[in-house]
Parts: sequence; C-alpha cells; structure tokens
Amino acid sequence: MKISSLQENLKQGLTIVGHVAGRNINLPILNNVMIEAKNGNIKLTTTNLEIGIVCVVRGKAETEGSFTVDAKTISDYISLLPNKKVSIEQKENKLIIETENYKTKIIGQSAEEFPLIPQVEKIFFYSADVNEFKRALAQVIFAVSGSESRIELAGVLFSFNKDALILAATDSYRLAEKELNIKTNSKDDTDKKVIIPARTLHELLRILSGIQDGEGEKDETNEIKFYLSENQILFTIGSTELVSRLIEGQYPDYKQIIPTEVKTKAIINRAELIRAVKASALFSKTGINDINLDLPAGKNKVVVSSASGQTGENIAELEAEVDGEDNGVVINYKYLLDGLNNIESENVKINIIDSNTPCILKPSALAKATADKEKSDSYLYIIMPIKQ
Repeated sequence: MKISSLQENLKQGLTIVGHVAGRNINLPILNNVMIEAKNGNIKLTTTNLEIGIVCVVRGKAETEGSFTVDAKTISDYISLLPNKKVSIEQKENKLIIETENYKTKIIGQSAEEFPLIPQVEKIFFYSADVNEFKRALAQVIFAVSGSESRIELAGVLFSFNKDALILAATDSYRLAEKELNIKTNSKDDTDKKVIIPARTLHELLRILSGIQDGEGEKDETNEIKFYLSENQILFTIGSTELVSRLIEGQYPDYKQIIPTEVKTKAIINRAELIRAVKASALFSKTGINDINLDLPAGKNKVVVSSASGQTGENIAELEAEVDGEDNGVVINYKYLLDGLNNIESENVKINIIDSNTPCILKPSALAKATADKEKSDSYLYIIMPIKQ
C-alpha cells in the first residue's frame, strides 16, 4: 500500500475516526485505525464493535492495500507535521511516513485481523439538514437515563415518518421531545421507530461538530442521511459514515404522561427565570435539589423560592403573564435548568395542572410569526414534580 495526501486532510480524517479506538486490552487491534487504499480512494476505519466509523480522505492511492496502526500514535504524529504533502507506504509490519524533513516508522498489524464493519443497504433513506438535526439532538440527549438497569432508556427514540422525525429521551424523571422536518426517497408510509444508544449519538455530535468546523466541501456536509436495517442504523455526512447497533426493546409509551389539560399557564422571560432558579438553587436541600415555582392567580408574577435548614432561604418574584387558577409545583432545579438551557426562544411557557402532575415547559413565540410558532410547537420538556 502506498498513498499520499495533504497533512490537513489526514489530520481531519484521523480526528473524525480516532475517538472510538480506545484502550481495549482484550482485543488490542480495536485500538488501531485501518488505512485502506482501494479504487483510488483512501479510507480510514475504526470500531469498538458497537460503533464503526469510516471516513474517505482526499488524496492519491498509488498502490492498493490495507494496514492498521495505533490510532492515537498516528493521529498525534500527523497533527504535528507541517501542512504539506504526506507520503505513507507500508513495508512489512511498518508504515513509513514521510514529508519534507520528517520521516518516521510506525509498527502496526495486518488488516486481516481487523473486525468487519456491518454493512447497511444504501437504498432507502431519510435525510435532514445537519445543523437542524444537531440542534434537535442536543435538545433531547441530556434527558437520557444514565442507568443501564432499563437499557431502552439509555438511548434516544427516533420516530421516522414521511416528513418528520421525532426525537424523544427520558430518564423517567423528565422527558424531552423535539420534532424536525425530514425528507425520504421511500414510498413506504409506515412509521419506523428505533432506539439509538446515547454513546453513539454523543459520538455523532462530536463528528458533526468536527466536520462543520473543518475546512472542505460545505455543500457535501449540509445534509445527514439515515439508513435503517433490522438492528443497525447508518448515518452518512459527506464522505463520513457512522454505523451503530440499535437498542432492542420497547420504548415506553411516553405520550401517556403528557398532560392534556392545563389549569395554570405562565409566560416568562427565560434568562430572568434562569437567574432566579440559580439563586434559589443555592438554598435548596442537599440531595433533593428542590425549589418552589408558585403561580399566584391574578398577580402576573412567578415566585421562585427555596429554603434549607442549613443555608437559609430565598424568594424571587418575576414579572410574567399568568393565566388560570392559583397554582404551584416543587421541582428539581437541575432538571429545570437543563430544560431552560435547551429552549431557544426569549420567553418560555410553563403549564401546570397541580403539584402532583408533570410540569410542561415550551418555547413561547409570537403567534403572528409563523416560523417562530412552528419552532415553539416542535419542542416539549416535562419535569415530574417532587411530591411533598
């Protein structure tokens, strides 16, 4: 195998694929990146057996072949080189890397031992705008459960239909749901639901950020495509592919816990509410993280308060548009801040039934602005109350 490419192309490709090649003691070859020269392309591949990442790097493949070397070693080394043409050639069990006045040899392993990446058929796909998808995913992924006891809650539910993708995540204490527009080339109208591991999606977000920040063909990377098979999903962005296993299991019917009636509504400035919640958080009970949200009837204000026998107490009264009966709820301030930080509008809408039912947060938009209205209808965040 003999290839050549610009240092910046190799550096970006190795950065994209290198993260999943961790320190695997049981199967050391999983710490390697496979470099493959075939059909004039240079392909970099890594896997941890749950996720596989493939990135095609621009350059010249002079002699075909494949070889694997430690991903961290080659990535660190390439990043230190000047941005010039880099030549890489395999000789026996080594890669010879040369550029200008640098020359190195890295010991590697035969590619024959490298695990095969599962192949997902590229026929029918869904596609979305990369930036919209990135924002949508960030708005729900924080609500995924960190516990492995209920494996289906350790992922994000993707519900595909013909022109919308609904993302949902819950840890059973809070729930985030976001809808975004998608396209498909399939004539099949059947809704498809899959649960994707949070680890996969964190890796995907990292790759998307790296691709968008890097130099290169922006028109190639403004669309993300999703290909589904029975137990795998393939994401493609430009010349990068990520394939992952799906979580098997039944995602809970979370729609059942979304309150359909509202007894009290408040519209309040998001930044002011965040400030008041952070202030009250200082006086919440350790381990409980409780703060009170009170919506007194007819007073057009929201009262945020907390009290602790150890630190003291705090009350903040904020101007708001309040409609409905006298109401209030005790909630975990960390969960509340997570939701507020992922709402993009200037104002936020709070819906409450009573102190024993989930509290709903939504973006609040002007009814006359259609685009803002659509955005406000596409995100939902629910927090379970702390029962006294």
